[in-house]
Amino acid sequence: MRKKERYERIIAWFKENRPIAETELHYDNPFELLIAVILSAQCTDKRVNMVTPAIYLDFPTPEALAATTPEVVFEYIRSVSYPNNKAKHLVGMARMLVKDFHGQVPDTLEELIKLPGVGRKTANVVQSVAFNKAAMAVDTHVFRVSHRLGLVSDKCTTPFSVEKELVKHIPEADIAKAHHWLILHGRYVCQARTPQCDNCGLQLMCKYYCRKYKVSHEGSEDKE
Repeated sequence: MRKKERYERIIAWFKENRPIAETELHYDNPFELLIAVILSAQCTDKRVNMVTPAIYLDFPTPEALAATTPEVVFEYIRSVSYPNNKAKHLVGMARMLVKDFHGQVPDTLEELIKLPGVGRKTANVVQSVAFNKAAMAVDTHVFRVSHRLGLVSDKCTTPFSVEKELVKHIPEADIAKAHHWLILHGRYVCQARTPQCDNCGLQLMCKYYCRKYKVSHEGSEDKE
């Protein structure tokens, strides 16, 4: 099938079968979301949600977090991955928010990536989730699922190249939700080691499935 048709059919399936798709991180405002996303790097959302309530309670504002030290923050997050670096990032992020952004989380990629601990993926999550912008964050789930489904070609070997390809073909109004569709599908169905192909409604639209089980779909190659 043509690439345009593949995108249309996959998006239509997600809209029908997963109409509600949102982050599993717990937060009440952009500052809390930023903390949670920084902590979620190479760590499960479940683990992050276990440690953030105490952080949100004791450091409810950038000013409060900026006034403490990484050593203090470490004690709150010692059970997450890379707690030393993340403690430094959180305090540094808060101090920059106070110094350069009047204590407000910025809503642009260019400003967000200036913050310690914030790369392109984290910035796109914050833009998408907190500010409802058409930003596509590419984590390991999005990267894997996009390739398996055939939404991106094998030539897309970096998160940025995958991001550009997805944004190019997904309608702008669907980009924010599509980020969560792909993440949740990768987390619960299209898992890295044991993809649950038998429980997946996207089988006949999926290049990985069709190749693995030698099932034909409409058209052997995608065309623009």
